[in-house]
Amino acid sequence: MKGVRCAPVWLLFSVLMLRALHVDASIHTYKNGKFAAESNAFIYWGGNEGLYASSNHVQGQGAANGRSFISFESVTFTRTEEAAKMHEPGTTNSQVEAIVVEVKDKNKIGDHAFPGKLALCCTADLARSTGCKEGSAIIEPDAQNWPLSIVTRFTGQHLTASMIHQKINITKTGMYTLIFVACERELEGLTVEGKTVWKNPTGYLPGRMSPFMTFYSFMALAYGLLGAFWFFQYMRNWKDILQLQNCISAVIALGMSEMALWYFDYLNFNMTGSRPMGITMWAVTVGAVKKTVSRLLILVVSMGFGVVRPTLGGLTSKVLLLGGTYFLAAESLDVVENVNTINDPPGKERLFLVLPVAMLDALFILWTFTSLSRTLEKLQARRRFAKLELYRKFTNSLAMAVVVSVAWIGYELYFKATDPFGERWQSFWVIPAFWYVLAFILLIVICVLWAPSQNSTRYAYSEEVGEDLDEEEVALTASTTATKPSLIVEIEKSGVKPDSKERKSVNTDVFSLDDDLEEDKRD
Repeated sequence: MKGVRCAPVWLLFSVLMLRALHVDASIHTYKNGKFAAESNAFIYWGGNEGLYASSNHVQGQGAANGRSFISFESVTFTRTEEAAKMHEPGTTNSQVEAIVVEVKDKNKIGDHAFPGKLALCCTADLARSTGCKEGSAIIEPDAQNWPLSIVTRFTGQHLTASMIHQKINITKTGMYTLIFVACERELEGLTVEGKTVWKNPTGYLPGRMSPFMTFYSFMALAYGLLGAFWFFQYMRNWKDILQLQNCISAVIALGMSEMALWYFDYLNFNMTGSRPMGITMWAVTVGAVKKTVSRLLILVVSMGFGVVRPTLGGLTSKVLLLGGTYFLAAESLDVVENVNTINDPPGKERLFLVLPVAMLDALFILWTFTSLSRTLEKLQARRRFAKLELYRKFTNSLAMAVVVSVAWIGYELYFKATDPFGERWQSFWVIPAFWYVLAFILLIVICVLWAPSQNSTRYAYSEEVGEDLDEEEVALTASTTATKPSLIVEIEKSGVKPDSKERKSVNTDVFSLDDDLEEDKRD
């Protein structure tokens, strides 16, 4: 196709990797898929997945039979009537190629004579200079005949041409991409219908997703063990349970439910090759609820709820508003990334959904550490040393988690920037798995610090002692009452009490979100 501008190699493959696709798990379905002009060809992206080589060591039934393949099922191409009328009845004419290539062999497709430019199809000029076959895709196969090209031809004036049903056995582990290519200009407006099935030796889970099934099973077990420990302590000390500890119980239950739902979602996916919306939506929703409740738990703990204040007072509405907004943002992002898809959403769409979640997380962090600072100041001023030590440990743990998170975000950006084609797909699972592990570690820290015990009420808000005296001061006061000067005793008997409250200064901290003002209203 002369006169068609060639595209840079990296740009072409980036477009192919990000092209929107109707996907039903490992069954890639094409519904009236339209070919687009790229390089000097018309191209439709058929999908890409990490596939492990077929193995004789995998002994199983059904999907886990050790075979790895790409199967073409009912794939049909449709051209325009104008293109069909250009040919005589009974002749074999225009062709479409299905090219299966391992990503690391991408340079074996097309002509790279000009740096940064790719001519995917062989033109008359290229045929004379390189010996390629005019009107076909340029491929340099190796000894095993890879990259693989499967040709389908139209006959006569027929509008459609169907691929022969066949399976391509995968003998080498790698990230594979399927591209449908039409080189003839007359095939402009070409569409494709049908499906391809991609399978790994142990099932239909794509290679980059298969480690998650094992990961979620271990995480569900970990949450179960944590829940068993917490429930045992809870029942032993049920008379001294704080409201905060009930919230921790809810987070543990949500975490265990989320991990179990993801495990069964992936198990069904692996066995059937399809990903029903129902169980995936349950997993996404429970996960979003757990993320929201976990952040709210950390926030209210940082505000001193149940420790230096009995309620959140007027701040309750603000906390609930932030939590509700975060739930909607997290739910939207997770639905787009997980429901009925195995591919990352296009960059702009994902950025549109990621930004609100990132901004809300930043607001949570800012509000949490501002509240922690104020809580520590109050405990220090009131000489509540036991509670102060508890909150210092909690603050140090959160600070360490934030530092590690920032470092991991930097690594994640580096990982994705240096691997645009997904060649390190076997270690991709570590990126999202880290956040689950970090959240679990933080939950363990909170469970240890606020574990149910006979001394739980020691850390609770108590009006009886005025919250202005330390435990040691209470005992000292009780022991010295009998030795008070007679003048003080007479004043107390008369019912006149000196003002025990200090005049509070006006809060000018713009990041405090009116914590002190709301507390003053309650007082």
